[in-house]
Amino acid sequence: MEKIQIYVERLIEACGITGDTVSIVTHIILVIIAFLLAAIAGWICKRLFVPTILKLTSKTDATWDDVIFNEKVLLTACSIIPAIVIWLLLPWTFFEFPSVREVLTRLTAIYITVMSVRTVFVFIDSLKLLEKGQRTAKQQYLYSICGVLKIIMVFIAVIVVIAIIINKDPSTLFAGLGAASAILMLAFQDTIKGLVAGIRLTNNDMVHIGDWITLNSAGVNGRVEEITLTTVKVRNFDNTIVTVTPQALVDGSFQNWLGMEQNEGRKQSRKMYFDFRSIRLDDDGIANITKFRQHIEQWLKGNPKVIGDKNPLVRQAEASQGGCCLEFTFWLYAQAWADFEHDTADIMEYIYAASAEYGLTIYQQFPNQ
Repeated sequence: MEKIQIYVERLIEACGITGDTVSIVTHIILVIIAFLLAAIAGWICKRLFVPTILKLTSKTDATWDDVIFNEKVLLTACSIIPAIVIWLLLPWTFFEFPSVREVLTRLTAIYITVMSVRTVFVFIDSLKLLEKGQRTAKQQYLYSICGVLKIIMVFIAVIVVIAIIINKDPSTLFAGLGAASAILMLAFQDTIKGLVAGIRLTNNDMVHIGDWITLNSAGVNGRVEEITLTTVKVRNFDNTIVTVTPQALVDGSFQNWLGMEQNEGRKQSRKMYFDFRSIRLDDDGIANITKFRQHIEQWLKGNPKVIGDKNPLVRQAEASQGGCCLEFTFWLYAQAWADFEHDTADIMEYIYAASAEYGLTIYQQFPNQ
């Protein structure tokens, strides 16, 4: 760069420019050269370096390199290169203006720090894709670790930027963090609680991405889409997104339907009340409600929508002012919400209609009663 500086000064003098104008023109030309070199360095990285890396990773059998060294990570990293070139050339570009050089050097260093943290963030986010689509405890740990790494990077970046602004060694500021630890703990208490709650969710195998959970107090009834340090995002069946904290799941009581989905069938239990005055003995001495109960039980076992091996049951529950109560318990093959409700409706509608054939009257309270 010094040779370029001398060559530029001689070229300007050869053009007949003299006096203080030489210095100004020299600095302008050097700034233009510095920006051109930075732009060329950025172009080389994006047009040559990135495609080369992508070709190399695509030829390997491993998938981790395709995820970690993806195009977004590489392009974000390339955005730092022009700033580094500018930072290196500043001492020669503004050699006669030390105050300007010092300000621009600090601003460039801050930019490099911020973009470096941004690159690390993109890299950390790409780590989550290593376990994408897998409902494992490793995935939850990976998400928690990624969140912790981001917090650490933010701490480091803030300290480095402050050190650059006040022109201090960053190590001296890191040494003083011990005294400010209480303030930091207070500022990030939600994040720390979320981290602890996330670890508890993982260790106890309470919830995973893709699980169907219900949390009535927060209006949650849907699939878990994302679990982070501070939030759990759930897509309800009406496609609304509900966000709750991991702490709410750990401290509260929520229902996870994973066990039902992993096993065959879904349980249903319904009650029906009959008027006592419609219960009578038939000629063979057996009560009509007994025959009805036995018929429905056999009919449920033979119904193709019902899992007969799980022994459907029709039992007499405790009577009340509503009449004689029969409880129908059975397992349906359908697990999807709509199919389950439709199959239940078909079965109960048949039971309603069949009760009349046995002379039973379903209890119904009219408005004037």
